[in-house]
Amino acid sequence: MVAAVAASSSFYQVPTSSSSASAKASRGVPPNSLDVRGIVAKAASSPGGMQVKANARAIPKINDTKVGLQTDVEEDAASTAQRTSYDQLPDWSMLLAAIRTIFLAAEKQWTLLDSKTRRPDTLADASGVGKLVENGLVHRQNFSIRSYEIGADQKASIEALMNHFQETSLNHCKCIGLMHGGFGCTPEMTRRNLIWVVTKMLVHVERYPLWGDVVQINTWISSSGKNGMQRDWHVHDRQTGLTIMRGTSVWVMINKHTRRLSKMPEEVRAELAPFFAERDAVLDEDSRKLPKLDDDSAGYVRRGLTPHWNDLDVNQHVNNVKYVGWILESVPVWMLESYEVATMTLEYRRECGRDSVVESLTAASSDHVDGSPIVCRHLLRLEDGSEIMRSQTVWRPKQHARDIGNMGLLPTESA
Repeated sequence: MVAAVAASSSFYQVPTSSSSASAKASRGVPPNSLDVRGIVAKAASSPGGMQVKANARAIPKINDTKVGLQTDVEEDAASTAQRTSYDQLPDWSMLLAAIRTIFLAAEKQWTLLDSKTRRPDTLADASGVGKLVENGLVHRQNFSIRSYEIGADQKASIEALMNHFQETSLNHCKCIGLMHGGFGCTPEMTRRNLIWVVTKMLVHVERYPLWGDVVQINTWISSSGKNGMQRDWHVHDRQTGLTIMRGTSVWVMINKHTRRLSKMPEEVRAELAPFFAERDAVLDEDSRKLPKLDDDSAGYVRRGLTPHWNDLDVNQHVNNVKYVGWILESVPVWMLESYEVATMTLEYRRECGRDSVVESLTAASSDHVDGSPIVCRHLLRLEDGSEIMRSQTVWRPKQHARDIGNMGLLPTESA
């Protein structure tokens, strides 16, 4: 029996009472006082009714007065208890963040509602893409004229205003859901590979807005004949309500693969009919075709015009507003300095790609400044003579804009 005990002690060291006590004292916390989460449990009483404390120290006295010092075990237990109580508190930061988010959202909605109550006729919707009015048949959007949209005469350019036309048209299609596979397309159009292209546009400018002016644009669509669609724009000064600009356009369907004209299927007409507004065109369209212009009749020619990457639309074709800029490339400088476009008629004849090289031709009814209106004919064509667009413009003498100084810019120093 003694031999068995000796043999087992050679494999498993049996701790003595002195070694066990020293081990517990070295760790500072009794091993059986920790639960699975590492939280210190309350020390149990010893069988003899005495509470065992490791590394206990004698309480020192100063002038026969006891100085209260905690033992290592008591210090560790106190700090651990504090950490445990803090960890068990709820996460107040998340709750406060949630409350703050709710209050901010409520404040935003209240501010928007209050603003709409005070200024219902001047605010667009919160998304910034405009809103539908007049039973959802007219799209309305406001634009502030930016500094980069004005020219040397401190007025908005004709290109900037026509870009506003295009932006309101696309936002209108987005608001009414005509975005199935292309801008302005219905589900049946997408299924039949049909898309819209503009064939003619007529624009009249009453006056050009200045930097900082806010314009309000109303746009709508209506039926045009059996196979077309008409889109109109009416631009007002938001502050005065006076008309700034009007525009009307005609659109037809083509097959996006063959690029050939297509009749409007009845299924497509049924999808579009709920969005057609029964309104008169803002400008009377002239059904007469514009006269042809050639090298002999043109007084000014600009060659070698090529589109840049930013001139292309989502279909990899030149944006139709870019054509207006190309027209002005062949207009003489003396006209640009003293006259401005009052009326513009555009006839789009073919698309232009990124590798195209374009020529711009202009013929003016007058070659000098005398204060009377000037009528110009324009032609954009490819190098092989294929026509891209014909145009006619009427120019009037410029009215001086109000002086807005140099807009805070420093003058360029001469070399």
